[in-house]
Amino acid sequence: MFKIEKKISKSLARAGVLQTAHGEIKTPAFVAVGTKATVKSLTPEQIKDAGSQIVLTNTYHLYLEPGEKQIKRSGGLHKFMNWSGPMMTDSGGFQAFSLGVAYGSGINKFIGTLAPERDDLDEAYSENKEKKAQVTEDGVKFRSVIDGSLHFFTPEKSIQIQNDLGADIIFAFDECTSPHASKEYLREAMERTHRWAERCLEEFKNLTPNQQQLFGIVQGGRYEDLRKKSAKFITRLDFDGFGIGGSFVKEDMATAVKWVNEILPEEKSRHLLGVGEPIDLILGVENGCDTFDCVAPTRMARNGTLYTRKGKINILNAKFRNQMSPIETGCGCYTCQNYTVSYLAHLFRAKEMLAATLATIHNLYFLNNLMSQIREAILNDKFSEFKEEFLKNYKS
Repeated sequence: MFKIEKKISKSLARAGVLQTAHGEIKTPAFVAVGTKATVKSLTPEQIKDAGSQIVLTNTYHLYLEPGEKQIKRSGGLHKFMNWSGPMMTDSGGFQAFSLGVAYGSGINKFIGTLAPERDDLDEAYSENKEKKAQVTEDGVKFRSVIDGSLHFFTPEKSIQIQNDLGADIIFAFDECTSPHASKEYLREAMERTHRWAERCLEEFKNLTPNQQQLFGIVQGGRYEDLRKKSAKFITRLDFDGFGIGGSFVKEDMATAVKWVNEILPEEKSRHLLGVGEPIDLILGVENGCDTFDCVAPTRMARNGTLYTRKGKINILNAKFRNQMSPIETGCGCYTCQNYTVSYLAHLFRAKEMLAATLATIHNLYFLNNLMSQIREAILNDKFSEFKEEFLKNYKS
């Protein structure tokens, strides 16, 4: 299912091919996020033209609307959204975090050097705090973000829903944790994720085979001993590949990923969940990850933030009103080939829908092209030189 084509010495970086029922993925690769079976503002044809090989959708949101049974009756996600290439579905585990302790608190899955005040953290974890998700040993109790109705996800139910949705690669149900959680809670959540992983595998084996691949997820927060313990446990289970999830100290993300990937079996694919910044992608590849997903590139695009080789720009800055060149000279995306920065700035200021489409095409193309260049650099034994050159010019 996964074949390594080239490895870099003194590094965990590798280039490979991940085979799925709907085609192959040349890795390293960025996975476009289409939460509700759509990459916002783009058609499937535009997603493909921007260089995307694979799309990820959200189990929790599709379960609520239109429902996994409706999608199954439509022939599965591929036919439902008219995407013929490979697809992933997440497990719904991230919603246990985003609708739980993170709900209304501003807590992120990444932290920098500055943490929130202790009182704010205590309030987020308080049993009395209003949350739309509550974690138990059996699963997660959710309040619908649509109508407030109560739902309960078990590991088995998550696998059943993902089986109905029909993506090529699905993920075990896990508990994504806050980076601000205590080590005691991170250990508790990690061990619960391990028990859920075993239940997911058992349910997966009981379902009618449909050429899906099931990836297990490594947790453990920002602690080396927990990350390594989780990697060793998940490695012992019969998963087709692995996801690296949970929380990180952003400055140490690459180190935490390395802890894990030095343990995970080399012959299976590794996906880093929720990471998509250009520098993080390069460091993630260097430390052994094959695929990545993140909503940030498309979300930022809709708000007017665009990638260039020198860093991000905000199209709403006054200096772009009269710039008659493309976003980036030499960029091969549809937007840069056909429109000026001045026109794009006008669309955003006029709040025209086309603004989101053109900006999203550019950001998605930028990341897909970056991953393609990284892959070529690995195949040609030029990864270190490529990394050095990119980081020298890119200002985050």
